[in-house]
Amino acid sequence: MPRFVQQQLAGWGNYRHDPCRVYRPEKRAELREVLLDGAGEVKTRGGAAGLSDAGDGVPAARSDVIARGLGRSYGDSATNADGGVLLQTRMDCLLDFDPATGVLEAEGGVSFANLIELMLPRGYFLPVTPGTKFVTLGGAIAADVHGKNHHGEGTIGNFVQSLRLMTADGSVLTCSPGENADVFWATVGGMGLTGVILTAKLKMIPVSSAYASVEYRKAANLDDALAKFADPAYAERKYSVAWIDCLASGSSLGRCVIMDGEHLSAADLPEKLRADPLALPDKRSKSVPVNFPGFALNKLSVKLFNKSYYWSQPTGRKVVDLDTYFYPLDGIQNWNRIYGKRGFIQYQALFPPATAAQGLKELLEKLSASGNASFLAVLKRTGEQGPGMLSYPFAGYTLALDLPNTGERLDALVRSLDATLLKHGGRLYLAKDSTM
Repeated sequence: MPRFVQQQLAGWGNYRHDPCRVYRPEKRAELREVLLDGAGEVKTRGGAAGLSDAGDGVPAARSDVIARGLGRSYGDSATNADGGVLLQTRMDCLLDFDPATGVLEAEGGVSFANLIELMLPRGYFLPVTPGTKFVTLGGAIAADVHGKNHHGEGTIGNFVQSLRLMTADGSVLTCSPGENADVFWATVGGMGLTGVILTAKLKMIPVSSAYASVEYRKAANLDDALAKFADPAYAERKYSVAWIDCLASGSSLGRCVIMDGEHLSAADLPEKLRADPLALPDKRSKSVPVNFPGFALNKLSVKLFNKSYYWSQPTGRKVVDLDTYFYPLDGIQNWNRIYGKRGFIQYQALFPPATAAQGLKELLEKLSASGNASFLAVLKRTGEQGPGMLSYPFAGYTLALDLPNTGERLDALVRSLDATLLKHGGRLYLAKDSTM
């Protein structure tokens, strides 16, 4: 009978904590046993080793299970109240790599951080990456993650050549765009509903350095930002993202700093970096040791930060290491504690081109009027809808907002934002959602 730990789990936003039966399989046989078993032998937190028996096996309230990677989804997509959760982080081996094609095969529990550590020195980087490298390969595929290059490259699913899936009956199915394609595209972006991703083959992209050339541009307001994103002169940029001041109002509503990036060749690096072009610089990571008090993030403090950041950010082109450009918050351990014990949600809205300007304007106006302080707000242009059945992005613009949990005030704000989203034909991101 499978053993598990009874544990409270939350998403990265710490918005909601659910009691879950947590399993940590190391082999496929153990994983299959959990899927075929209902309750298992219960363990609870406590004791010298962090675990202690809880009697003769407490029956579970629910027998369903869901896979979980590193828990970086902001909402409740990888928790399962009174149900089972399969931690995949011990099934994290790199199985194969073909340097002739750039295709690697790895277990679903391997992290993007580990893949970068292994592959970047060999001249390969992830084809698509979200804003953190602390996600697993299986989780990234299940969410069909997108990044700063969606306008040109689409989601991670476009680079997955095949995967092996363990379904609810314990059987293993190989699927790809050409084999069991319906299951493949139901799994890519399917949020774990089809089964557990055991392994996947992913095509990496070649790079000759660990650096990017990043151009920083300022947009005076939302209209200016959308015009800059749509400008044909910049549409071919490989990567593009904007930090947006969501508390600015009036003629400055939606002002932002746009960061366009391109991979740098080793030959184009500054001379001091050419000796070891594929090495990331050593950095000392910082940490948030405790939860901030609830009053630390308020409208005044965030408004001052946003104003200072916007006006102090220099424009022009800089050489930036890939860690800094793609994962600016990964250098701060436990940064989610900034939002205090009550946590936060991330609200990510997507609007089609025809309604994006008005939809985003209404969203920002409501946010500014509410005073709900978000110092992390990200605007991106998205490309065409991919074939994933539940995949998130379609062509348009997406705005991601980190919103502190203020209880009923937040609930009222979210319902109002939802109304705007529905009015303009928008969509929410399941990998981020906490409130839908």
